[in-house]
Amino acid sequence: MLKIGIIMGSTRPNRHSDQVAKWVYEIASKRAEVEFEIIDLRDYNLPIFDEPLPPSTHKYEHEYTKRWSEKIESLDGYIFVTPEYNHSLPGVLKNALDFIYQEWNNKAAGFVSYGSTGGVRAVEQLRQIMAEFQIADVRTNVTLSIFTDFENFTTFKPNPVQERTLNTMLDQLIAWSTALKNIRK
Repeated sequence: MLKIGIIMGSTRPNRHSDQVAKWVYEIASKRAEVEFEIIDLRDYNLPIFDEPLPPSTHKYEHEYTKRWSEKIESLDGYIFVTPEYNHSLPGVLKNALDFIYQEWNNKAAGFVSYGSTGGVRAVEQLRQIMAEFQIADVRTNVTLSIFTDFENFTTFKPNPVQERTLNTMLDQLIAWSTALKNIRK
């Protein structure tokens, strides 16, 4: 069975990524052919990147890196749920991406972003990173506005059109993840 991780890209208090990730999970889990899992970066407690050797060596010293590596390796694709901070992705997400390398390779990714401009600039930077990891990022992404998809800037209440966009992204992500799983065999 295909396994796709929904990676929450924020660890700050009062973050919105938990609400958004839960919404993604509820919609995605209706698809019986795929197993979805929410992955909270808080659960991995990764420090600022501190492995002695480059991640491309796949030789990790620290247990937290090994645990993170095993989780990412076990997945066939990813949905990154990310806010946009100062025209970019959160530092904690970039740090988690940088800890490992080969585990990301030859998989697919989709994006659900949020912010005052829908988080599009964070996604554009993530797309560049995905290319280095040899991750096929799908075209459709869900962009959520804090003005129209959140009530009082805090409670997630997505516009109904967002579910259609999410399902389109999921269709693309599942197709690419399936194809890429076959080349990793």
